Amino acid sequence: MMTDSLSQKLKNGATVYGTCILSTSPIWSKVVETAGLDFVFLDTEHIPMDRTELTFLCQVYNARNITPIVRIPSPDPYTACMVKDAGAMAVLAPYIESVAQVRQMVGATKYRPLKGVRLQNVINGDETLKPELKAYIENFNRGSLCLINIESTVAVDALDDLLQVEGLDGIIVGPHDLSINMGLPEQYDHPDFEKTVKNVIQKARNKGLAAGIHFPAGPDRQIKWIGEGANIVLHSSDMFLFGQKLREDLALIKTAAGDTIIQAENPGLAI
Repeated sequence: MMTDSLSQKLKNGATVYGTCILSTSPIWSKVVETAGLDFVFLDTEHIPMDRTELTFLCQVYNARNITPIVRIPSPDPYTACMVKDAGAMAVLAPYIESVAQVRQMVGATKYRPLKGVRLQNVINGDETLKPELKAYIENFNRGSLCLINIESTVAVDALDDLLQVEGLDGIIVGPHDLSINMGLPEQYDHPDFEKTVKNVIQKARNKGLAAGIHFPAGPDRQIKWIGEGANIVLHSSDMFLFGQKLREDLALIKTAAGDTIIQAENPGLAI
């Protein structure tokens, strides 16, 4: 049975759940499918992944009715179109700080394959598409989602204007970059950081847009921000969760065997 699309779930105000996938193995998709996820997050900004690998992963997860959300390396509309061609159903643009950038992302995700001067006229509000072309483009991009990362104080200050752009579907807070930009590196429990994130999430939700935040560690912070209105739950990653469980299990086994437990620090990967 086909499930509702991610776009339909978000349109209905539902909470959606996903994780970051670093593995390019198709077998991994079988494990992911059993977790009850709505989407997988494929990050081409921080993770080495070529176009062929990305296309392969998008097709594999789409076949299992798990929506691929792809973060592009920079807010470039041509790259956004490329990952859409690969099979991404949602594009996440990093480090957005201006209305012009949001409009470019909307153009790439909601008006594809229209490009060039004519697309610029449409997204600037200088041209209205005729009904036949409008219907074609809407059908061509059905279910496509445009998401942006809020990762700086500049973006926070401009948030009201960013959220006004028609065609934007939601925001995801990048806690690592935002905390750095605020001068509070990885101080995710700092009152100023929490106040800022709460403000961002609530403003987005009040506009009828989806909102979420990505944390690599335990579920407590995700639960906290759901309580503040977040409805995109982007939790951890396959690498982090595998490492976490492996260390826990081996610690128990070594303790039972009477062996010394020596564990290296968890390798950090800021995504």
